[in-house]
Amino acid sequence: MNKKLMLRIITTIFLLALAITMVLPFLWMISASFKVESDVLKFPVDWIPVRWNVIQNYKEVWTGRYSILLFYFNSIKVTIFTTLLQVTVSSMGAYAFSKIKFKFRDGLFLIYLSMMMIPDQVTVVPKFMIFKWLHLYDTHLGLILLGSFSIYGMFLLRQYMTTIPMALSESAQIDGAGHFTIFLKIILPITKPAIVTLMILKFVWTWNDYQNPLIFLSTESLFTIQLGMQKFMTEYTSYYSLLMTAAVCATIPLIIVFLIGQRYVIEGIAVGAVKG
Repeated sequence: MNKKLMLRIITTIFLLALAITMVLPFLWMISASFKVESDVLKFPVDWIPVRWNVIQNYKEVWTGRYSILLFYFNSIKVTIFTTLLQVTVSSMGAYAFSKIKFKFRDGLFLIYLSMMMIPDQVTVVPKFMIFKWLHLYDTHLGLILLGSFSIYGMFLLRQYMTTIPMALSESAQIDGAGHFTIFLKIILPITKPAIVTLMILKFVWTWNDYQNPLIFLSTESLFTIQLGMQKFMTEYTSYYSLLMTAAVCATIPLIIVFLIGQRYVIEGIAVGAVKG
């Protein structure tokens, strides 16, 4: 056996062990959500439950006295609208900075990009005051607008669009197409892998966001799943089976979104590798 093959085998075993280590807590969480309370902290761990309590646990989480159903719906609404609006704004900005030539374009882009150095925590107080003044505090609309503009999102799409040859846009302009037509029918379809990547990232970030809902929402009926989980944990502090059930339910949308969009992400990586 040559050294190259041996190194590959060792690397594969190491990565497999690392992957199992990362997945193990998630598998334990799923297993605990299927168990009766007395078996959750049992050692050694019964990865396959001896006594199943699936229906009761999930029924309590979804329809019990402290149901997460409303929080779940709020998160879905806020996350979907925030993601769609950010992708729209970021893609339009990326097109302008990559395909439209105007005065001071590169300078404005650098100034815009430099705003990434400012931490979000620094702008919390100004945002809070502006939202109070605009009567957007404690509303889902305010929360959606808050997350709909991203420097990183625009930068990601802009960098991808710069790899698209200008000849495509120029040919379309010669044929009489305007910027809106070029953007919608030529650039966007080619940029699909980067757009889907941004959508997945933004969906995960918005769904897991705890800081903004905590600061900009005060009415319990408007709480997102992260605030709802905190309330649920307060009410069921020692009921680990229910806590793990709620955690599994909160994770399901993220898994679904990734499974749907992963082929576009892989496609984008492959295209980037070929172009590189």
